[in-house]
Amino acid sequence: MTDTAREKRMRDLVVLIADPVRRYLHRRTDPATADDVIGDTLLVCWRRLDEVPDDALPWAIVVARQCLSNARRAERRRTRLIGRIIAIDPPSATADENPAASTVDGAVDGTAEADRVTTALAGLRRNDAEILRLWAWDELTSPQLAVVLGISANAAAIRLHRAKARLKQELLKFGSPTGHMTYDEGSEDARR
Repeated sequence: MTDTAREKRMRDLVVLIADPVRRYLHRRTDPATADDVIGDTLLVCWRRLDEVPDDALPWAIVVARQCLSNARRAERRRTRLIGRIIAIDPPSATADENPAASTVDGAVDGTAEADRVTTALAGLRRNDAEILRLWAWDELTSPQLAVVLGISANAAAIRLHRAKARLKQELLKFGSPTGHMTYDEGSEDARR
């Protein structure tokens, strides 16, 4: 592949994956870390451009997830190092400290319904919540979910179905499931 063809393929890839991967990251970490990780993700894409499959989005999300894991590990190492330095040589005066940025784990907006869904997702197992986020927020299909999760498409479909059922059970703890109205069979409302 010539340099110009390679550059064109990378530009096309960036147009295809940049926004979905950015949204994926912004739902999982703070904006500064997300911006750093999207850069790392695109760098990996450039380096491994010949390995990028035709359906590039799931592949790019896997890369982004791995880059985010690396960034989180590096942050934990920095935090431990700072803790050791402070233990050995504490600062002489306390300065105004900014609280660490909290991770935004998925509130879609400030509505009560979105808060219910976010709370319900938090009540699920991590793997169930992740597959639901990938499906609903990142709009991945079962075959794409399979690539991201490293499982078969059939297993992805089954896991998604089960995760949806568990989410429904969590939502039922707050009343009726979000976006659904329930009717008793044979009631006047059900016959309309």
